[in-house]
Amino acid sequence: MQTLTPDTLAAALVDLPGWVGSTTLIEREFTAPDFATGIRLVVQAGDEAEALDHHPDIDIRWVRVRFALSTHSAGGVTALDIELARRITASADALGCR
Repeated sequence: MQTLTPDTLAAALVDLPGWVGSTTLIEREFTAPDFATGIRLVVQAGDEAEALDHHPDIDIRWVRVRFALSTHSAGGVTALDIELARRITASADALGCR
């Protein structure tokens, strides 16, 4: 899988508010309404990651959940990371995370 160019990544991030990074890694932190909702977000993100066979780094700090995405085998951010970011964002939005 090809890594994204800086221009392609910048264009993709326009549709993913809150996601930041470089061609090496993209990340976003969500704030959940409460701890249980944050855990539900992690579970839903895990289900999406399994469906794509692509797994993010996740850091949970009370109501804050941070996701970091990179395709390690490709050495940077690929279309797979963008798709997973879209799915995580959709889950977060549905759960009321900001």
